[in-house]
Amino acid sequence: MQLAASSTRRHQDHAATREPAWVRRTLLAIGLAFFVLFLLLPLLTVFVEALRKGWDVYIAALVEPDAVSALHLTLLAALIAVPLNLVFGVCAAWAVTKHDFRGKQLLISLIDLPFSVSPVVAGLIYILLFGANGWFGPWLQEHEWKIVFAVPGIVLATMFVTVPFVARELIPLMQAQGRDEEEAATVLGAGGWQTFWRVTLPNVKWGLLYGVVLANARAFGEFGAVSVVSGHIRGQTNTLPLHVEILYNEYQFAAAFAVASLLALLALVTLVLKQFIEWRAQIAAQEAVAP
Repeated sequence: MQLAASSTRRHQDHAATREPAWVRRTLLAIGLAFFVLFLLLPLLTVFVEALRKGWDVYIAALVEPDAVSALHLTLLAALIAVPLNLVFGVCAAWAVTKHDFRGKQLLISLIDLPFSVSPVVAGLIYILLFGANGWFGPWLQEHEWKIVFAVPGIVLATMFVTVPFVARELIPLMQAQGRDEEEAATVLGAGGWQTFWRVTLPNVKWGLLYGVVLANARAFGEFGAVSVVSGHIRGQTNTLPLHVEILYNEYQFAAAFAVASLLALLALVTLVLKQFIEWRAQIAAQEAVAP
């Protein structure tokens, strides 16, 4: 009798929390409609417009010298900014999760700063610091060093907008894992580098890779901060997003969409990598708890 009553109560609780079929269908329809209208349709439009005039026009837009220069600059900025933020993210996550010190919350807030500050404002800050009339402008001109309207400024702007991704992926993961394994390694005589390479890094490698993928995608697609510090010098300081804007403003729509399709492809590759990393991380978690 008690088992039957308990089973009845569980069934009633489950029924009470279960939505009616029409509610589930409505929510699903709203979600699918949002996905189609605001995500899938714009993505398909990019590729349709890019190929509207044929493959010859599409390929010509991609191999045009200014487009190649923009691609090279975008790759260069990402290749410099992402590894540097990888190092910073690992160090920051290690400090926040493995040590207690004054100013920990301040460090976490500073890591999140690029999420709350507009990229345009960040670009203006670099102009204020390193521009010709900025705080360090006269000294830089005296030593013939150029930051803004040059590659260094673009790299700095890219670094600013990609700072949080690696750290923000690692901090919750390291907090969940705790300090027990590192402390055990230390007791057994392992040094700091040995503990990091043999204990910490294997435990966070998928979260680390996930943060790098997100940071790389953000670096490729950044527009606001880079637009301010680049100077829009065609063939020299234009990244792919800036090159798309120039082509579109010049009514070269096929070429603009062709270059934009490269960024769209990057988004798709990022999505595939994201799913793969999440799948591998899930398998690793299951293996860790398996007897």
